[in-house]
Amino acid sequence: MRSSLAPGVWFLRAFSRDSWYRGFILLITFLIYTCYHMSRKPISVVKSRLHHNCSEMIQPIGDTHRLNDTTWCNWAPFDQSNYKELLGAVDNAFLVAYAIGMFISGIFGERLPLRYYLTAGMLLSGLFTSLFGLGYFWNIHALWYFVLIQICNGLVQTTGWPSVVTCVGNWFGKGKRGLIMGIWNSHTSVGNILGSLIAGVWVDEQWGLSFVVPGIITAVMGLVTFFFLIEYPEDVDCSPPQHHGELEENVDNAEDPGNGPHSNRENGLESAVTLSKEPSAQPAAISFFGALWIPGVVEFSLCLLFAKLVSYTFLYWLPLYIFNVVHFTAKESGDLSTLFDVGGIAGGILAGLISDYTNGRATTCCVMLILAAPTMFLYNYVGQSGISISIVMLLTCGALVNGPYALITTAVSADLGTHKSLKGNAKALSTVTAIIDGTGSIGAALGPLLAGLISPTGWNNVFYMLITADILACLFLCRLVYKEILGWRSSLSRDRGYREM
Repeated sequence: MRSSLAPGVWFLRAFSRDSWYRGFILLITFLIYTCYHMSRKPISVVKSRLHHNCSEMIQPIGDTHRLNDTTWCNWAPFDQSNYKELLGAVDNAFLVAYAIGMFISGIFGERLPLRYYLTAGMLLSGLFTSLFGLGYFWNIHALWYFVLIQICNGLVQTTGWPSVVTCVGNWFGKGKRGLIMGIWNSHTSVGNILGSLIAGVWVDEQWGLSFVVPGIITAVMGLVTFFFLIEYPEDVDCSPPQHHGELEENVDNAEDPGNGPHSNRENGLESAVTLSKEPSAQPAAISFFGALWIPGVVEFSLCLLFAKLVSYTFLYWLPLYIFNVVHFTAKESGDLSTLFDVGGIAGGILAGLISDYTNGRATTCCVMLILAAPTMFLYNYVGQSGISISIVMLLTCGALVNGPYALITTAVSADLGTHKSLKGNAKALSTVTAIIDGTGSIGAALGPLLAGLISPTGWNNVFYMLITADILACLFLCRLVYKEILGWRSSLSRDRGYREM
């Protein structure tokens, strides 16, 4: 008769199996959101091709434009003097639709299977991204066409973020969530880099392919998602994660030992979250206002509004800024702008690592935002004095601007969506993520819009606007930073008391 395996052997087998599946989930969700961001980036690279000075180009034989016309090579309707406002309108069509749709998307994400939801979103996103590029081949010059495509694309792209964060949150506990999600969140920057490089290949020739190729890749990844995404560890007999630990309770108890400022708020939340008394029953989804009662959701949401305003202004306008100020070609400007996203990868990982070590998500974000303000000021004034300085400043700006943005949209969202006051109800994760990122997306829409309106008055004013938004993002975290400091003091006092015993 075959002898049973020792418990330790069973543990190692289960551990390795769980680790393999968790690694696979990180990889597939990484690729999913890389494609989402890759399909958003081409518009920022193609902007400089839609309108530029044509005086240095040879006018083709038979062209009906005047000989001294410097706009003959531009793409109508962006050949007009108000082209920056028109390009800003195209950006905002996407971003406003994205911001509005995000608040609704999280509600759907909790109630629909994530695999089907993501698949449909990626297929439609690939379609609308390609349709924007097909406007080149179909010779479309109507502004309403590009605006309508951007609105549709903005709405379907809201399927991505709440779903992938929910999926990762289902598989990973709180332990090293900051570091894991900091590394994982580099998909945002990797997607931006790929989108810039792919768009740069065709931007000076057939700019329509700068959209069609990323659109096709996104749609193909949607099919991969349908066949391979696994929503819950229990679906493949893996062990579910632990979402809370002792350190979190120490931080909460420092300010709220029993009847602190948050006790009423959490009691209200507990009544908003209805859990079935049957052990086998699924917990009910949390309401929108119930999610707002979770401590920290409002503060981090408002902080992200201004942090994302800064990040998305760089995302959509940095290539054009480099094109206008440094006078690089469209392809060179797009390639150089990718350094901002390379710095964002390092910043996201660093923010996650520090916040895990210190157990201070808000403090980590606040310090990086404080350092980002003078860095942006220096980049605007000395960053273009040489290629070496420009590279260093772009990497530094990317790290300090995208670090807090990455931390809030990943680890912080997952922490709040699995907050201890929810009593294990993971159904809140998608709604909390949608609220935080949806509020941030309002800033993402405002940033490029304001940049389009302010840039005609000078790029210096755009950077002053970004620095102001950065400072406002810090201010919304003050209460949470104070709470974390109290938690550290309480922990140090407790440790000192144990040593004396």
